[in-house]
Amino acid sequence: MNTKGRSLELFFVNGKPDQMLTAEVFGWTGHVLMFPRTQLVEAFQRKETKFTGIYLLIGENEQGPLAYVGEAEDVGSRIKNHDVNKDWWTSVVLITSAANNLNKAHVKYLESRMVEIAKSVGRMDLENGNTPSRPSLSESVTASMEVFLEHILLVLPALQIDFLLSNARPTVSSEKMVPDRKVPIFEIIHAKFGIDAKAVLDNGEFVVQKDSIARGKWVGQASITSSYSKLCEQLIRQKILVQEGEARRFTENYAFNSPSAAAAVIQGRSSNGPTNWKVRGSKKTYKEWEIEEMNKLN
Repeated sequence: MNTKGRSLELFFVNGKPDQMLTAEVFGWTGHVLMFPRTQLVEAFQRKETKFTGIYLLIGENEQGPLAYVGEAEDVGSRIKNHDVNKDWWTSVVLITSAANNLNKAHVKYLESRMVEIAKSVGRMDLENGNTPSRPSLSESVTASMEVFLEHILLVLPALQIDFLLSNARPTVSSEKMVPDRKVPIFEIIHAKFGIDAKAVLDNGEFVVQKDSIARGKWVGQASITSSYSKLCEQLIRQKILVQEGEARRFTENYAFNSPSAAAAVIQGRSSNGPTNWKVRGSKKTYKEWEIEEMNKLN
């Protein structure tokens, strides 16, 4: 996907951020309508619910968060059917075209690709069974649908729907160049617990490198409710962290949203990441390095 900036327009239909909203990206023909199950009657009065499109059901069951990806030529009718037959979902996302120019083959392709991505990412269980087969599309139409899909993957995380979002990252060079300076490798080493982890900053993300070694179990307090312990369990489910003897190894480069989140997963407990990470080959902490870089801007 093009990495240039994009403009996302959110419209809160009732003026409340936790109720019905629409989302559109400038230059994209797609349209997203999201609403809670409690607003089904209001939603069905909108024209988009009669369009051909993709829909997502979001909720949870006894095992945890759950999602369902579907398609229909009349998405509203399909949602009405799910309202009768599925009890677990609490919110809906409808993805259509503003001009209603998606056809059955288009949405079947998008459904197949989205189920495929969701299962590959592994963030959330899907109620879908097997991945739907892709319809036969021409080369040009397939390319157009992939561009449409890229926009879907851009919009959904902004709506806090991240089960299609992968944090796995390609390998970066050991001293990746950014404008006018080098970004170092950071590391956490703790021989007693077998910890030997490396990370780099890449495009604003703190990326722990493949084959980094983390502590073999979570030892911090409040492990049941800690967001970091939940993140650790998520990475284990996704097989990004795999058990090897008494330690765990990263099978892929993984982008964390902060040095502290990365340090917590690696050390098995809540951690002050900016002071725990050190510039490789020195005693300089991430925090000290960051302050030095900020001072260079003065």
